[in-house]
Amino acid sequence: MHSRASFYAEAELFLRFEKRKEEYIVNKAKKLLYSQKVAPYVFVLPFMLSLIIFWAYPLISGIVMSFQDVSFGGTEWVGLSHYQKLAKDKFFATAVMNSVEYMILTLLLLIPIPLVLAVLLESRVTKAKGVWKVIMYIPALTSVVISGMLFRLMFSEGASGQMNVIMHMLGKPSVAWLKTKGTAWCALLLLCMWRWTGVNMLYFVSGLKSIDNSVYESADIDGANPTQKLFYITLPLLKPTTVYVITISVFAGLSMFLETFMLWNGNSSPKNIGLTIVGYLYKRGIEKNDMGYACAVGVVLMVIALIINFIQLIATGTVKIGKKED
Repeated sequence: MHSRASFYAEAELFLRFEKRKEEYIVNKAKKLLYSQKVAPYVFVLPFMLSLIIFWAYPLISGIVMSFQDVSFGGTEWVGLSHYQKLAKDKFFATAVMNSVEYMILTLLLLIPIPLVLAVLLESRVTKAKGVWKVIMYIPALTSVVISGMLFRLMFSEGASGQMNVIMHMLGKPSVAWLKTKGTAWCALLLLCMWRWTGVNMLYFVSGLKSIDNSVYESADIDGANPTQKLFYITLPLLKPTTVYVITISVFAGLSMFLETFMLWNGNSSPKNIGLTIVGYLYKRGIEKNDMGYACAVGVVLMVIALIINFIQLIATGTVKIGKKED
């Protein structure tokens, strides 16, 4: 009996010890979780994990694969052979020229036009501002697939295409819009403007709202006219917004693919007038199953985008190179 009682007593002490140990660990965890030093890292952790899993790891893997010959049987290290082949690839050169040209044209259209529209929208003469914002933003909600199909039908070379219907009304013959570069790029740029003018306009509207009205009131007192206020107040104070819009427009222009894919109903266009860098990446990686070469194309695209954006950041004064003056 004595040994049994001592056994139960020891068991009870052990259970109490384990319970107190568990309570101690829980209390420590709560203090750690709710501490001001640890809490910020807890909130940042989901973003950091998603950044590592969905951005950093694929980026590093893509760079490594660009030096490999990837197949279903495995991988083989080939060094710089993919990049040497890219330097002589005329189709890749065409894709780069098309992408850079598209990027430049979209910058010339999607920076000044949305800026002017934003200034007009925020002026006192414009009524129903909320309605205009909704109307301008609706195209961005439309799927790129649907938008591309609509514009392909509009610019169809058949007599039933909307653009050719207009041509017939003007007494002109039908035009094969998507078979020559000039008319095809008009369709492509119209598609781009239709989808993204409203988005960039809203960015500029947000930037305009951050400008203090007292600055404009002071300019009115000094007798500044609307043109002077635009060039000496609005544009300088909109510089952060403008730099941001230019940056995302550069990346969007260079990475454009689905618009041309839907406009030409595939990744093939007459004389490759619609071939872009991402389109060529898709052709080599998916259609021809040459993932190593496709990764090399992607790495070159990333380098081109970084160089162009770095140049524009220096040109706009956002990034300054050189020694700081004391």
